[in-house]
Amino acid sequence: MKRSTQGLTAWGFAALIAIGISGPAQAAQCGNTSSGFGSWVEQFKKEASGAGISQNTLDRAFKNARYATKTISADRNQKSFKLSFDQFMQKRGAATIISKGKRLKKQNAGMFDAIEKKYGVPAGPLIAIWGMESGFGSFTGNQHTVSAVATLAYDCRRSAFFTEQLYSLLQLIQKGWISPDFKGAAHGEIGQTQFLPGNVARFGADGDRNGSINLGSSADALASTANFLQGHGWSRGGGYQPGQTNYRAIQGWNAAGVYQKAIAKIGAEIDG
Repeated sequence: MKRSTQGLTAWGFAALIAIGISGPAQAAQCGNTSSGFGSWVEQFKKEASGAGISQNTLDRAFKNARYATKTISADRNQKSFKLSFDQFMQKRGAATIISKGKRLKKQNAGMFDAIEKKYGVPAGPLIAIWGMESGFGSFTGNQHTVSAVATLAYDCRRSAFFTEQLYSLLQLIQKGWISPDFKGAAHGEIGQTQFLPGNVARFGADGDRNGSINLGSSADALASTANFLQGHGWSRGGGYQPGQTNYRAIQGWNAAGVYQKAIAKIGAEIDG
């Protein structure tokens, strides 16, 4: 993930949350085809301008925004979550993630020890998420993020949720933390562990302690993921298999049961 020239300190993230925008959720009319997207954008920009997003930010953010057909296709065809557990593990390359994950745990022992000391989350589930979300940072997405999030905000299926994500994304752009033409995953996920914009603002952490938060950095992405899990109830020293104390925090990461079980299984294999 590219870091802006301004950067954003940990204090800046706290301020970002504190000044959170509370504009109208979705007065613009949603739609399920591309035909109404342009009109929706214009109406949304009016609402966002009245809710504290500057005109300059809106102009820059939506200059190259288009209806994202690939995002809609991905949203309608998340077939891997319907696989059996064994099929899902095979499709996600679980054996490779476990093998490489063990090596990465050893190579970065100091980083993982520091994260566990601060957040109480061991290396295993963090590495499982890292491997499944981006192949350990090898691919973090190639879709125009504003287009992806705006399309999902316009789309009627989950309009309210993604309208909130769009406001968060515009805040990040307004703060200068990411470029208006930043590219990420199909649903607007950002960085090596694929945070939605709202979670970047809420849980972003400076893992490498360089004064800025950059989810393209493995240290920042993993610390942010640990912070997310802690924020969803992770209890230091507790187990994280199904039925154990911390499994609920894993459930907060992804709603698909097969994905939750994969994190727990892969994490346990890595942690030994």
